Parts: sequence; C-alpha cells; structure tokens
Amino acid sequence: MAKLVHSMIRVLNEAMSVRFYRDTFELEVVDRLDFESFTLIYMALPTSTFELELTVNKSRDTPYDLGDGYGHLAIVVDNLEEAHATAAKANSSPGDIVDFRPGGERVARFFFVKDPDGYQIEVIEKGGRFA
Repeated sequence: MAKLVHSMIRVLNEAMSVRFYRDTFELEVVDRLDFESFTLIYMALPTSTFELELTVNKSRDTPYDLGDGYGHLAIVVDNLEEAHATAAKANSSPGDIVDFRPGGERVARFFFVKDPDGYQIEVIEKGGRFA
C-alpha cells in the first residue's frame, strides 16, 4: 500500500522559511538533517503525518526561478477569516478571500498567500470536499 509522506520545496533562507510556515500555518519542525552541501527541514502539523520538506542548498545565494510548472500547496483550515488574519499578522500579505461559486453553488472559499520564496499556498475553508 502506498502513502503520501511529503512534498519538497527548495528555499533560500532556512530561518525565514521556517518562521513563515510556523507563524502562518502552525507547522512545527519535526526533523532536521544537516549535510555538507544541503539541509533538509521537515515540518508538519500536529494533526497530520504529511510533511513539508524544505531543502536548503548551502551554496545557493540567489532566489530560485519557480518557472511556469509549479502549481501550489494547499492547506485546509476551520476558520478562514482567522487564518487570513493570522497570515496578515505574520506579514505574509494574504490575498483576498474568494468565494468560488461557478454556476451559483459553492465549490470553495479560499485565499492565496506566498511564502518567502514565492511559492503559492492556497488556504481553503473546511467544508464540502475539503471536510
């Protein structure tokens, strides 16, 4: 049986990225592996076994080009307005809350926020298919 365990993104500044994910989404560092040329930081929510792996390449001093292939990460929250306010307090510049209702029926309520490296994170209100 297969199981999804983590998603990896490359980050430029370990401290800044860890602070962003901790302060904005309450992810905690669950492991940190330091190697000669790179460091792996695993972060997760206390309620989930799925982890976000932050990879820091030590020789890198320029931002990564995310190109046109990256989509986004998504996280579900109980209270969207509270999550939006938390992101704003963490200086994360969240976008506007969107009530997505094509054809009149709600598909989702969400907003996007960028992490320090420009990765998009979709924050979705719990409900419907995201229960």
